[in-house]
Amino acid sequence: MRTEKVEIFDTTLRDGEQVPGCKLNTQQKLKIAARLDELGVDVIEAGFPVSSPGDFQSVNEISKLVKNATVCGLTRAVKNDIKVAGEALKYAKKPRIHTGIGTSDSHIKYKFKSSRPEIIERAGEAVAYAKSFVDDVEFYAEDAGRTENEFLAKVCTEAVKNGATVLNIPDTTGYCLPEEYGKKIKYLKENVVGIENVIISCHCHNDLGLATANAIAGITNGARQIECTINGIGERAGNTALEEVVMILRQHPYLQLNTDINPQLLYDTSKMVSREMGMYVQPNKAIVGANAFAHSSGIHQDGVIKNRETYEIINPADVGVTESAIILTARSGRAALAHKAKKMGYNLTKLELDIVYSEFLNFADARKEVADHDIHTIMDIYRKSSRAIA
Repeated sequence: MRTEKVEIFDTTLRDGEQVPGCKLNTQQKLKIAARLDELGVDVIEAGFPVSSPGDFQSVNEISKLVKNATVCGLTRAVKNDIKVAGEALKYAKKPRIHTGIGTSDSHIKYKFKSSRPEIIERAGEAVAYAKSFVDDVEFYAEDAGRTENEFLAKVCTEAVKNGATVLNIPDTTGYCLPEEYGKKIKYLKENVVGIENVIISCHCHNDLGLATANAIAGITNGARQIECTINGIGERAGNTALEEVVMILRQHPYLQLNTDINPQLLYDTSKMVSREMGMYVQPNKAIVGANAFAHSSGIHQDGVIKNRETYEIINPADVGVTESAIILTARSGRAALAHKAKKMGYNLTKLELDIVYSEFLNFADARKEVADHDIHTIMDIYRKSSRAIA
């Protein structure tokens, strides 16, 4: 089956680092950038060079370090921003400047106090100037999610005319529904002059919990780049989660879309980013959360023990997790207890299991979870009671 590649644009070090309390120093950024390069991302958005001397230095050093991925620097549609980004990226093997401007009526009226014709002109000028520093220029139409499609197509046409190689269509406020966002991408594919020569990119935010769904809707309607972050971190409620879109494409081969990501590094990369940023990953986070492959319901545990695929659509090993976790609670059944006890060296007969299970429930009702050391305690109680009866 012939598949098409979807480029993975990682913005953990730019959009992800904008989360309050997640500021990274240059050495931390270099560590994460090296891992992202190893992971197989196509583009690393290393920062916003004009924003601070520290960010300039980080982008500059990452440009020297990265061996495979394109290194990207963000700018506004401001000449000095673009010039500084060009300087920061001068050592990159594959540099990209990411420039753009807000296109929704709200941004035009209140943020820029401008007009639609002026926005189109500024968009074209920014791309043309960025093109004087690098060959690869990505244009973003900020708040594209709330931008009227006909006008958005005109802005994008101007960007392409001036040399843009990638068009970023951000749902900046996380407003769109998947069907709506998908139709927007389809409209641009059909109405932007020169669209066949560029890549359309999806940059979706998670304000309504739809970032990943919107990104998938975008690529199934013709986009071929997804902008995402490790663990879905980012402004406000976060961005599209890299690990989610990668595994969605792997689990649905009929989409005939693939990435170059090594999925077995996903879990370890998630832990690294969480540790370096001090950003806790919620236990029920898809793919990389502590409970993503954990089972505590007796019905689920029995099914997974008999055949993992009864309740797991992903093999934990595929994303770098050692094995599924059977968590013993008051909702666990005999099968789960027998499975855990056997792993700890206790081979129980059916009669023994019935007796031990009764004692187990007493422990489980008094605790949220029954730990391994509790199993030893339960077995000691069982043995003592058996001797007393004898």
